[in-house]
Amino acid sequence: MNNQFEGRSFLKEIDFTPAELTYLIDFASHLKTLKAHHIPHPYLQGKNIALLFEKTSTRTRSAFTVAANDLGANPEFLGKDDIQFGTKESVVDTAKVLGSMYDGIEFRGFKQSTVEDLATYSGVPVWNGLTDEWHPTQILADFLTLKEHFGHLKGLTLAYVGDGRNNMANSLLVAGAMLGINMAIGAPAALQPAPAVVALAQQYAQTAGSTVVITADPQQAVAHADALYTDVWVSMGEQVDYGTRIKQLLPFQINAALLAATGKTSTIVMHCLPALHDVKTKIGAQLGEQYGMTAFEITDDVFQSPQAVVFEEAANRMPAIKAIMAATLGNLFIPTSIFD
Repeated sequence: MNNQFEGRSFLKEIDFTPAELTYLIDFASHLKTLKAHHIPHPYLQGKNIALLFEKTSTRTRSAFTVAANDLGANPEFLGKDDIQFGTKESVVDTAKVLGSMYDGIEFRGFKQSTVEDLATYSGVPVWNGLTDEWHPTQILADFLTLKEHFGHLKGLTLAYVGDGRNNMANSLLVAGAMLGINMAIGAPAALQPAPAVVALAQQYAQTAGSTVVITADPQQAVAHADALYTDVWVSMGEQVDYGTRIKQLLPFQINAALLAATGKTSTIVMHCLPALHDVKTKIGAQLGEQYGMTAFEITDDVFQSPQAVVFEEAANRMPAIKAIMAATLGNLFIPTSIFD
């Protein structure tokens, strides 16, 4: 049987079916086990991977690099100052050039149209390492973490609180609904997901038998949640007045009180990182002094608590990315029965 993933790009969650996403999560778990037991798995031996970064990164760059090396591939980092990407050379021309030299391309940047053009014109699998609209490789890591912790995904309740219009909220909402997770987004009305994104999530939720709740009430959002999730209040490259954003989102800060509002002692806390949970970073110190705060989207006591799984989540970026690269670029046997 042929590998049904081979040659396909992963630009947003709906590029794959719920069954295919489930397979990738389980495949990531399998690859994680292989590495833990020091079992080689060079499925991409001799392949060359281009890593395009318009936006800086710690986890995405590290995860793609280590994953490629573990799979036997050769990763090449290309930052915004390393090539003529979008300045002296168009995205389309760049895609054609890179596609003639590399077997796969990762892109982390701003516009979703950029990663779409790379996939259209390069002729090789392209993986979205983050755009302003979607963050699909992060989602695989998040749901791998949830499945490791609870043993299943369907029927869980996940509440995202904060800026509900960003890539993480979009990806969690849609992919969670696809996988039968009850999804809640808690955000002020001005920062809630776009109607088209909500409609897409509701469509999948109806099929999967899950629910979608969009609310400006943080207490309603987190009620009965098995997992609370948040992200930074100002996304990379976003130009906003931070004081205004703080006033909007402070009621949605994950702190001890909001965690208690879930009504559960088993609730876990997630964050895609980096997090402004204290003032020990340059940005944290500057904002803390300016606004008289010691933490922003999540308080340090919750971030450091046993209920927080943020570093397990971060570590899972690597096997999740490894799974998507191996599945779409490797000549693997994947039973078609998993898609029935």
